Amino acid sequence: MAMFAPKPGCPLCGIVASALPTPSNSWRAPAFSSGPSNSTNPELLWKDQDFTVYRERLQPVSSKGHIIIAFNLHVPSLYDLSSTDLPLLVNIRNLANRLLVALDASSELSNTQSSPSSPTHERNPRFRIGFITPPFKDNRIPVTDHLHAHAYIEPSDLMGWWRGLAYGSLAWYAIDDLIAEIRETVSNNRVKSGYGNRQNAPIDKVPLAGARSGTADGLETSEPGLPRTESDLEDGESPSQTPTSAQAMLVSQHPLRT
Repeated sequence: MAMFAPKPGCPLCGIVASALPTPSNSWRAPAFSSGPSNSTNPELLWKDQDFTVYRERLQPVSSKGHIIIAFNLHVPSLYDLSSTDLPLLVNIRNLANRLLVALDASSELSNTQSSPSSPTHERNPRFRIGFITPPFKDNRIPVTDHLHAHAYIEPSDLMGWWRGLAYGSLAWYAIDDLIAEIRETVSNNRVKSGYGNRQNAPIDKVPLAGARSGTADGLETSEPGLPRTESDLEDGESPSQTPTSAQAMLVSQHPLRT
């Protein structure tokens, strides 16, 4: 689709084009060297057929860890996604959780020199994963026309009040809310954004739930989604499957700078 082709001058398109892919469903040392603290090279953490993930180190909102998950395609906004793209959103959430777990572990290891004791299968309430919706933007990372998610570890001690508007209730669209609300529009499972225990709701155990819609006579009414390779999706792989080697990689290759 030409509308999702790389855009000349787009900084995220440039990062995507420069990043080297990681082997399928595996972890490896980042393609970019961490370099000096003032380096402009992205600190790449992950790349597959759909996303390029790097750590924001020039203008992070948290000293504990702030990562950007960019679509490889030049997708202008959330409004270009359909329910068919739900597996992509689930994959963003899972990748972000896995990487934040590793970053959080590297912080603990650097401070205590011991293994983290918290289980990785539980979603950490200190992790925030979502999108900044137009017309709001992060004035320190002012990319507005290439879709990307932010994920960071609270507390947001480097945010400041002005940037906080972009990450506040008016502009922030938590990925769990987005997934739940899309599912609500295409299914009979009334999993609303206010569901008290939504992260453990039964429907969330089925990553593809809500991705396809149709009528009772079998006619599919799903809208076309973004072009992608289905086999590249994790289909809701649990954050508990984060390899310990990933934590070791982040500790040895990219210690947290606070």
